[in-house]
Amino acid sequence: MNRYMTTALLALVLLPSILSAQPPQGASPIIRDLSWTDESFLNTQRKRITRIASEQIGVPIRGTSEDLATLQRIIDRELISQDDISMQQALGVVMGDAMLAAESQLRWKVYEDNRGNSRALCAASVNECLFPVTMLSRRMRVGLKPDVKKIYLDALYLIAEDLPQLPYGGKREYSIY
Repeated sequence: MNRYMTTALLALVLLPSILSAQPPQGASPIIRDLSWTDESFLNTQRKRITRIASEQIGVPIRGTSEDLATLQRIIDRELISQDDISMQQALGVVMGDAMLAAESQLRWKVYEDNRGNSRALCAASVNECLFPVTMLSRRMRVGLKPDVKKIYLDALYLIAEDLPQLPYGGKREYSIY
């Protein structure tokens, strides 16, 4: 048997197992807790933005909505280049931490679907998630200067519909101050 026939035979044998390993189109996503590696990645991203904020703007990152103004200043001053997607996504991690501080029902999780794995903020009781890591980078990589506060508030209001209702019919209010 020549090399090409062996390769073709191997492909025919392995193809069913490869295809069955892929989640079916339209399958429900798998949401799982962060691994040590995921936690380490998020911490590294936070440190990168903390360094820029401290050195370039003179403001610490606190993990609260106060960080939104700092993120906006980093974007407005173009301290992160348009082609540095990793740093742009680091901005999204810090914005996600601010969302987490504002909404106790959210948790950092790994969201796995047929496109791959993403780190996301997910509601504890339902399979609804926000993807703050890419909320800013998708806009920045095409040359836009996103309005951080607007994106933050829009995302929180979007997920609020899927969170458990507050007792006594209370309505969720989010602040950026």
